[in-house]
Amino acid sequence: MPIANAKTTLFSVMLVTLIGTAGIALPYPVLAPLFLDGPASDLTRFMGLPRKLLLGVILALFPLGLLLGSSVVGALSDHFGRRRTLVLTLILAAAGYALSALALSAHNFLLFAVARFVTGLCEGNIAIARAMAADLHPVIDRTRALSLAMACAYAGWLLGPLSGGYLAQYGPEVVFWAGTVAVLTCALVSQIMMPTDTPRQPGGSNLLRLIRAQNSMTLWQQPAVRALAMFNLLFCLGVNAFYEFYPFWLVEEFGYQPHQIAWNTVVVTGVMIATSVVAIPALKRRFGANPVVSKGALGLGTLLIALPWTNSQIAIGMFALIGVGIASVNGVFPAIIAERFEHYGQGRVMGLLTANFCLSSTVIALAGSGLALLGSQWTLVLGGLLCIAAATWFAMLHQASDDWPAKANTH
Repeated sequence: MPIANAKTTLFSVMLVTLIGTAGIALPYPVLAPLFLDGPASDLTRFMGLPRKLLLGVILALFPLGLLLGSSVVGALSDHFGRRRTLVLTLILAAAGYALSALALSAHNFLLFAVARFVTGLCEGNIAIARAMAADLHPVIDRTRALSLAMACAYAGWLLGPLSGGYLAQYGPEVVFWAGTVAVLTCALVSQIMMPTDTPRQPGGSNLLRLIRAQNSMTLWQQPAVRALAMFNLLFCLGVNAFYEFYPFWLVEEFGYQPHQIAWNTVVVTGVMIATSVVAIPALKRRFGANPVVSKGALGLGTLLIALPWTNSQIAIGMFALIGVGIASVNGVFPAIIAERFEHYGQGRVMGLLTANFCLSSTVIALAGSGLALLGSQWTLVLGGLLCIAAATWFAMLHQASDDWPAKANTH
């Protein structure tokens, strides 16, 4: 691929990642205040269940849909082509956001729950954008391309919650209508700017057979992949404990409103963007990929355990350091696994990482909401312990054999 075409493709991937992630992140500062402090309605008092449990269900359904979608969508893009799969799933995701807005207007919990699941199912297309970035190697260095894509994802997590926090004053349904517009824009950009589809594995295979054989979760059957995927799963559990429950903690501990939660999100994501764009390539060159990953996970775990015992002023600084920890691991680890297992197809490999993130988000939303009944700080502590467990697992893999990286590349 000529360098000019590669740069255009990377720019398109970055733009789509930014807009798409912003759409995903729009509701996050809205849901906790809506369910915890909002007026009683059929939405927040469904079947007389505690509000925290209802919120936990809603938080779990979106990533559950992402889990199912991402485990299949990335592999399907290997077969049918990146652009056509991406555009179709984006249009369906926009329909899910619109259905969510209608459900909120009707105060219908069941419809809102179904809409969040369907939206997540279609937003599994995140794996496609990551695969397109990985495909650019060697024209554009894989670590560089993935780091820039991740930086745009972080920017989406910055712009989305910030926009959602301020749009919430006009009603929560407005936030989801904004998500509809954002994702439709993303589909239009994909159709216009993405390169023409070139299926990686052409053929007329039966669709259901292809899904069963090539979905990303089947990679867990490969011992080398499983060893690294286990680290990724533990780390994602810890990170999602932070992502999903720091709004709980900020509301419960300091009485924060949506726009205040959004500004805390700005701090953590702003640092993540800066770390990804400026620091990740330099850190990898100086310390090596494996130490950056293990030390980043260990540092993040320590910070999450300490966070609940700080005040609102110190917490801002802690959020910034947490951003460094998350970006250090997320900026390097995808390149490691993409390089070692590219023979399985980048759509399938990136789909595994996205599926792990979604699985962990679902599990921690359900388990964490129960634990949060004792106090939201305990969910953050649990997240810290999981990150430390991930760092320990990664270090054990590395120390088990001097040629572990080479072994991990065998198939």
